[in-house]
Amino acid sequence: MDGGIASLPLLHVDGLSVDFVTREATVHAVSDATFNLKPGEVLCLLGESGSGKSVTLRALMRLLPEKRARIAGKVTLGGRDVLALQGNALRSFRGGTVAMIFQEPMTALDPVYTIGQHLMEAIRRHKGGSRAEARKRAIELLDLVKIPSPERRIDAYPHELSGGLRQRAMIALALSCGPQLLLADEPTTALDATVQIQVLVLLRRLQKELGMSTIFVTHDLGVAAEIADRVAVMYAGRIIEEGPVDDVLRAPLHPYTAGLLASTVHDQSPDQDIAAIPGSPPDLRRLPPGCSFAPRCAKALPACNDGFPHPTYPVADRMVRCWRALPL
Repeated sequence: MDGGIASLPLLHVDGLSVDFVTREATVHAVSDATFNLKPGEVLCLLGESGSGKSVTLRALMRLLPEKRARIAGKVTLGGRDVLALQGNALRSFRGGTVAMIFQEPMTALDPVYTIGQHLMEAIRRHKGGSRAEARKRAIELLDLVKIPSPERRIDAYPHELSGGLRQRAMIALALSCGPQLLLADEPTTALDATVQIQVLVLLRRLQKELGMSTIFVTHDLGVAAEIADRVAVMYAGRIIEEGPVDDVLRAPLHPYTAGLLASTVHDQSPDQDIAAIPGSPPDLRRLPPGCSFAPRCAKALPACNDGFPHPTYPVADRMVRCWRALPL
């Protein structure tokens, strides 16, 4: 992690919980998530599908439906209480202070508007200025994200661009108003391997050049190792391990994190079976009273079924929620 990063957090999340309430049941999508993000730092939320990563991002940006989503806890960004924002303050917060790169740009971009119209609307909404000034800035942004011939591409519709160029346009849109915090929700999942690498390199370069704090959601350990300063591992809506990315990936403290690392094909011979984690994630409508991972854990203790462990800090800058956690 960059030693020049300021010590005070830009983002402070304390006990964030998100429940989706329906007539049939309550889904506990995120439970008691707590973490900090420093200026210029990249935090990667790591975990399998359904672990609560994307819901966490949407809660931070206040994009969840208010009638169905029940949010508790505290979220402070740059000294502002995010969960208390309303009206114009909330609209200015989205895009101006925090912006998101979505997983699939074809569903995030409006097909009846050109790329330039998307960018110009955001720029004028948050920064003001004339249409000519907004168009000039939009071309500069397309050039910044390495879209070829930006003067021509600005008038293209989303369907006229390849998947990689659409994702670059989405990145340009997210950066258009100079946000302090960038949220990236698996932005390379729908791209082929070569384009994935190009987009990851671009994101990391822009993050460093612009000094943005970033939260990057992925289930890919390789992506986390490439782009993150810190990693927070999520399982069944809870953060169960957090620390510097190199430390977590080299010496995991939680059995689930160790299971994720063992279930990859990296450094394994072709004739070796992948050590998959047995079983399935729990039903978020009916979470067990103890550790959510206990039914799948080969190292489970009797205490694991009685209550969910509190956060412990066995070494400096490392957090784990496991009854078996011991100091390194």
